[in-house]
Amino acid sequence: MVSSQRPVPNKNQKQLYLSISPSNSFLKDDVELDFSDVFGPLPEEANDIVYDEPAVVYSRSHSLVGPSSFDSHSLKLTKLTLRETEDSIDLVECIEGESLKENDEFSGNDDSDSDKAAEGDLVKVSGVVGIEDFEVLKVVGKGAFGKVYQVRKKETSEIYAMKVMRKDHIMEKNHAEYMKAERDILTKIDHPFIVQLKYSFQTKYRLYLVLDFINGGHLFFQLYHQGLFMEDLARVYTAEIVSAVSHLHEKGIMHRDLKPENILMDTEGHVMLTDFGLAKEFEENTRSNSMCGTTEYMAPEIVRGKGHDKAADWWSVGILLYEMLTGKPPFMGNKGKIQQKIVKDKIKLPQFLSNEAHAILKGLLQKEPERRLGSGPSGAEEIKQHKWFKGINWKKLEAREVQPSFKPEVSGTHCIANFDKCWTDMSVLDSPASSPSSDSKANPFTNFTYVRPPPSFLHRSTSNL
Repeated sequence: MVSSQRPVPNKNQKQLYLSISPSNSFLKDDVELDFSDVFGPLPEEANDIVYDEPAVVYSRSHSLVGPSSFDSHSLKLTKLTLRETEDSIDLVECIEGESLKENDEFSGNDDSDSDKAAEGDLVKVSGVVGIEDFEVLKVVGKGAFGKVYQVRKKETSEIYAMKVMRKDHIMEKNHAEYMKAERDILTKIDHPFIVQLKYSFQTKYRLYLVLDFINGGHLFFQLYHQGLFMEDLARVYTAEIVSAVSHLHEKGIMHRDLKPENILMDTEGHVMLTDFGLAKEFEENTRSNSMCGTTEYMAPEIVRGKGHDKAADWWSVGILLYEMLTGKPPFMGNKGKIQQKIVKDKIKLPQFLSNEAHAILKGLLQKEPERRLGSGPSGAEEIKQHKWFKGINWKKLEAREVQPSFKPEVSGTHCIANFDKCWTDMSVLDSPASSPSSDSKANPFTNFTYVRPPPSFLHRSTSNL
């Protein structure tokens, strides 16, 4: 889980505008639909709430990368590799056939070897990967626990995003279980609209997640440029999101932080769901009592602290759809005001939306989770069969054969045009990290190493994403 304030694009910069909205397509604040018959009486606020997890409430933020309106060219690859020391992660010249220096401390890839290796020894376990297997190209993101690098795997020349997180910062914030859960959840996911984890490993000071490098930018940034989406485009995006969330729920996983900043776009314009830092595995008919998520997209049952299940994700999908169709989320203000509005306020919808769009928003934005679209016995099928999705062929969609009408401008697999310069101009050096506890019982990151098996989606090729 990586969190930081997202940069605000400069409106004086060159922007891309598409013909996407009719002349009268603007939100009229005085247009209000009465959903009191839908939401029913307001529930009483919960008292004496006891959470089973720390409260993790995000402000509007991005997870891995920042969008950009700057023109950019593909980078020329440089022979640089990561070297970890107690003080920093450095970029060093990597001469072909040369390994890390003997005095570079590296704990190896097999987690059990981290305590066995003598200081200064280089341990390489056959069949898995480590930091010496990658060349660093650029910083593409920064968050609470470290940086995200654009890297190239030396053996195959494939481009990945490497999320590097400092153990000392993770332990200080008591987020070790979230980090371990994120890694575990990512190993169970295999879906064409979800970013895949390729490798994970750890060293003495840091955790490493190597993921698909998705360089089409954030859904948020396209919303900023376009203002709002026409229903046909929003329908395809929402269908892909529904497909991804449905896959998570089938695997017993709640995402719990769905928002435009956690939805990337690949080179073909398909959405890619990312950031599983708040995701949680669940069992049917059980509820979680944690206070988590990003306030604008938080379901009423989370705000009330009365326990939530996977229906909370469908509320967030409804908020996402509302924002795509109108250009802003339905509830705005400071954190307290937003939470109050989520629980009590009626929903305002513009008149230019179709009756079908009104109907699906009304279904997804039910304040009582048991009445919410997608929470019934048929689950996501109830959403897929909604009349607003009448024109969607779900088999073709999940085979990536339904092409969105918009494709981001990407010049190649190394292109960083859709990443903000505040990240790509950043120094690749990391700040010093303190040594974690040597007590193995205090180390929550055992069995962290992972290598993804061959993909099950024959139509999916990460080299083209």
